Amino acid sequence: MQVQIREVFPKPVWIIIMISIIGIIAIYSYLISPVSDKTEPVIVNIKRGMTTQDIGKLLQEKGLIRNAALFRTIAKIQNLEKSLQAGEYSLTPNMNLSSVVQKLSIGEIVYVQFTVPEGFTLNQVATLLEEKKIGKATKFKEYAAQYQIEYARGVADTVKYKVEGFTFPSTYKVANGVSEKDILDMMVGEFETKLTPAMRKRASEMDMSIWDLITIASLVEKEAKLAKDRPLIARVFLNRIKLDMPLQSCATIQYILGYPKPELTIEDTKIDSPYNTYLHGGLPPGPIANPGLEAIQAVLYPADNDYLYFVADKDGGHRFSRTFAEHLQAINEVQN
Repeated sequence: MQVQIREVFPKPVWIIIMISIIGIIAIYSYLISPVSDKTEPVIVNIKRGMTTQDIGKLLQEKGLIRNAALFRTIAKIQNLEKSLQAGEYSLTPNMNLSSVVQKLSIGEIVYVQFTVPEGFTLNQVATLLEEKKIGKATKFKEYAAQYQIEYARGVADTVKYKVEGFTFPSTYKVANGVSEKDILDMMVGEFETKLTPAMRKRASEMDMSIWDLITIASLVEKEAKLAKDRPLIARVFLNRIKLDMPLQSCATIQYILGYPKPELTIEDTKIDSPYNTYLHGGLPPGPIANPGLEAIQAVLYPADNDYLYFVADKDGGHRFSRTFAEHLQAINEVQN
């Protein structure tokens, strides 16, 4: 007995269904495919509060995706609809739809990089941020003037920026639109990370506060041009402090002036300021710059000698002396 199998759909219907499926797949593939093969980046600013639909429309308007509705669907299917992050993104037309969704979900935003060199003052950091168009110098300094740092407890009001010295010199990456306060927080946070527990312990063993450590390190940073001179200069300052001798650091005069003067005069050393270490004994009221790790380490582990004087030579190094007579001779040799 033969069993006859009846076709559910006539052949023409099957053909129509197959063509429809192929057509749907083709349309879907087209819609999720890259808009073009162009690799030129397009900057897109996804603002806080934008819905997936808003983002899709923006991307379509920018020529980065073909269909806003499908963008929303893909985000929903991948369970990423609530993960799309605000920020400024660099996207290219040769990215497929799924890649765009992934990039927005992980927050791969555009970053701006800037480097703060060792020895920069807070004013110089503020100027750098404005030059790089990252932030406003005035706003940065306003936040800095109000910034409270634990190491500055009891410090005199003569210190305008109590955060001076604690905005660590390094290379930073920040998102476009980051606030000046966030940058300040980030730089102070970097200082806290770099000053290790071992370094803090060493300062305590030397009976030295973190404030004094960074103040001396800032002097070393500004005075030393060569790495080998840092521990020697640090020892000179420590020796002078121990003997109650004025530090007579030219770097403190430069800080008062607010600009690098090639040669200081006798009149410069008479400027009335608490930072003038020619007129006032002991340390200046606070750091005069942001020292790097090497300058801080030089203070924590200074050279072992009894030098009390140093003078810069023409090669960027320094001559060190134990007595004032030796110092005068060194000055004479350097100048001739």
